[in-house]
Amino acid sequence: MPKKAYLKSHLSEAEIKTRYLQIRDRVESRRWHLLWLVSQKWTIKEAAQALGLNYDYAKDIVKSYNQKGPDAILNRRKTRKFYPSHALLTPEQQEQLRIALKSPPQDQATWTGPKVAEWIARTIGRDRVSPQRGWEYMKKCSSTV
Repeated sequence: MPKKAYLKSHLSEAEIKTRYLQIRDRVESRRWHLLWLVSQKWTIKEAAQALGLNYDYAKDIVKSYNQKGPDAILNRRKTRKFYPSHALLTPEQQEQLRIALKSPPQDQATWTGPKVAEWIARTIGRDRVSPQRGWEYMKKCSSTV
């Protein structure tokens, strides 16, 4: 007979069930459901199979809950800020570019991809930025102006 999982008493069984039933986020709801089943004396393996979860993932949920409490169950994907690794400009620099695009460039003509690329290169301290990247940022920043 498999060993029953242990849950620290951060919340009562009824509070865990209430969270499982009331949470609207699917990821969090399934995590609370798992914890509720474990609090009902199910094994982690049985609860994981019933919910269609990977056993190791389910074991990690129980471990996190025991170590960190209810905050460990939050779906952090909703709050995580994601900046693409290929981004040249930070959000603040993009805002500076938006402001710069509202006035004419240094040569008093119109903004082009290569001119924006030069602006980016000066801003981030690079020797050169591809004109295509300048065009992409110009379109991105101009569409929000």
